Amino acid sequence: MNFELRILGSNSATPAHGRHLSAQVLTIGTDVFLIDCGEGTQFQMLKYQVKRQKIKHIFISHLHGDHIFGLIGLLMTYDLTGRTKPLHLYSPAGLQAIIEIQLNDAPKFPLHFHVTDPSVSTVLFENSRVEVTSIPLVHRAPCHGFLFTEKQQTANILKEKIAAYQIPYQAIGAIKAGANYTLKDGRVIPHEALTQAPAAVRKFAYCSDTMYTEAILPLIKGVDLLYHEATFMHDLLPLAEKTMHSTAKQAATIAKKAKAKQLILGHFSSRYYDLNPLLEEAKAIFEATTVVEEGKAICIKRERP
Repeated sequence: MNFELRILGSNSATPAHGRHLSAQVLTIGTDVFLIDCGEGTQFQMLKYQVKRQKIKHIFISHLHGDHIFGLIGLLMTYDLTGRTKPLHLYSPAGLQAIIEIQLNDAPKFPLHFHVTDPSVSTVLFENSRVEVTSIPLVHRAPCHGFLFTEKQQTANILKEKIAAYQIPYQAIGAIKAGANYTLKDGRVIPHEALTQAPAAVRKFAYCSDTMYTEAILPLIKGVDLLYHEATFMHDLLPLAEKTMHSTAKQAATIAKKAKAKQLILGHFSSRYYDLNPLLEEAKAIFEATTVVEEGKAICIKRERP
């Protein structure tokens, strides 16, 4: 099952230097999720061939304009192009009123609003493939991030064992689920001898916007990929604290303490044309750091035990 992130926008407040406002598309198997929807998201979708009709769930971190101003246009496009599939929007209170004022008439497709509580961690969505949990963040507006966790898969039965023990097709499902297999002569072949353990579950955490907070560490511990805002460099820490944002150094510190496997910095202030200084500041603390390359597909591969 594929697990792929495509970041469409990485700037804060205003588009600048070729960078767009916050929006990310995460694909897990057949599920396609949109995370935040800043101005220009539709242009980025067209540029990078994101199939917008496949999106069924949109997760909004908070109601600041640079994270939602692309939403009205996207919803109108869905309506104009004849969308019929339901669309689910998850956000702190207030989004429904904003949408309804702008749209005037109700869209022709079912639009479901799910009001979230940014102050607590809650499971927002779950199916057989993925669980989406909110991550309480600390910002000027009620805000949360999102943790996307792949569901644990069953073990894979080894083909050579099927042949060696002449295991019938009807027994394979139970063995994959954890059962032993009993041969005709009464010998019991343990589950572990017949299967390959499933790959570790994959996790992606989205943390924007927020000031430095270690309260998120238990929720994001060991994630495969952490996107953490880095609006400023650390020499502007007083400004970061005043505006309730983070520095590149702080983002790296969180990644290190969380034992994340990889960190991606984003949500940059427009004062930075060159992002290398932010990258260097973070890599001094957490080597496995990159800055956003908008439109690039980032694949999280399975890791076998």
